[in-house]
Amino acid sequence: MVEDTDGRSGPSSRRKFIIAGGALGLAGLAGCTGGGGGSSGSSDGSEEAGAGLESSGDGGSEESSGDGGGSEEPSDPLLTDDSEFEYANPNWEENNYLLTAIAENDYFQGSKTDLDNMKNQDVDELAHGEPPRELPEDESDWVDPDPLVFVDKPGESGQAEFQETIQPMLDRIAETTGRDVEWQPVDSNAATVEALRAGRAHIGDVSTGTTAFAVNLGGAVPFADPISPTGQFGYRLLAITRADMDEIQSVKDFLEYDVAHTEPASNSGNQAPSALFDQFFDVTPGEDYEVEFSGGHDQSGRGIAVGDYDCGPICSTCLDDLIQATDDMSYDDFKVVWASNPFPPGPIVHRYNLHPDLVEGIKEAYIGTDWTGTTYAEETGEAEYVPIDYKTVFNDIMVIQRYNGVEYESGSL
Repeated sequence: MVEDTDGRSGPSSRRKFIIAGGALGLAGLAGCTGGGGGSSGSSDGSEEAGAGLESSGDGGSEESSGDGGGSEEPSDPLLTDDSEFEYANPNWEENNYLLTAIAENDYFQGSKTDLDNMKNQDVDELAHGEPPRELPEDESDWVDPDPLVFVDKPGESGQAEFQETIQPMLDRIAETTGRDVEWQPVDSNAATVEALRAGRAHIGDVSTGTTAFAVNLGGAVPFADPISPTGQFGYRLLAITRADMDEIQSVKDFLEYDVAHTEPASNSGNQAPSALFDQFFDVTPGEDYEVEFSGGHDQSGRGIAVGDYDCGPICSTCLDDLIQATDDMSYDDFKVVWASNPFPPGPIVHRYNLHPDLVEGIKEAYIGTDWTGTTYAEETGEAEYVPIDYKTVFNDIMVIQRYNGVEYESGSL
């Protein structure tokens, strides 16, 4: 939960703002609840929502700067065997793990309980920006298009392939609305928001970090988030490096290396690490190390793997998808030095002035349809969609963006 405070100016006041003021004191779900084969509950039994923006130690022990004390390989003294990974308490202050441990323990996501906790936060006021726009009272301002245009977030793994994957959902929307549905690919998050703003798109799947921009600039109304076939939810920010980078044992060590962020508006690729690295490690991206934007999560993952970059923040599920889709890349190629608690995935949205009968049909297609056991669920990883309230579920995201001084302008995407 977030305490409302005034803004900040300058990097030095940012650290004081976080640690002394506690404005980003979102309750830490150090292990989060459920998810995959892990145990439920955080290490201290907390079941509050939050991405972990709360002081819980410095996040990087003094040992992280050591050279292994002359021990035999591996020379990273914090690298811990995969079998010792504990879902509820990975203890990142003392442990590094190969990405294999994250995969084997289904730690890429959180659980549906994490979503419930986010939805049940006691949030009185919107953390940043404006709320979703209401349906106009004047019915002449409603839009009743045919076809309906579905705009996607930028594709990371091939647009043509993804269109085939998502087609069952588009067919379902056509059934429940009585309208043809066209899928519109885009090459940037800014293009997604602009399509919604201009009214060229009526439904969309937007990224987490872009959601508030879509609300404030594009007239988007978030209404649903997906749950996986195993009941998991969302994704994490992972701080990664190559498996053989023994010198990098903590985010604190990023200062000496080439660090890849993804895109300015990306939550896990830029916005969240800009806040969380500061909170947990006293490391301010852009001040303590130079930020290099790779252009996307796939580009960061590939770039780190081949040595174009040494380390960086990345979306957990994006990295998982990349490895599964790439023949010459494996989980053993990467080391994780820190992971956040779960964030909500990008939501499904509709344009605010869409005819309410169409909105009802769209919601029926998503929230009213169980995709469990279908090819669609298997290929998309989305078995059901649950209703969400933007103010609560995306509270943490808005707090991070407020903390980073984000202004909802097209030039910020």
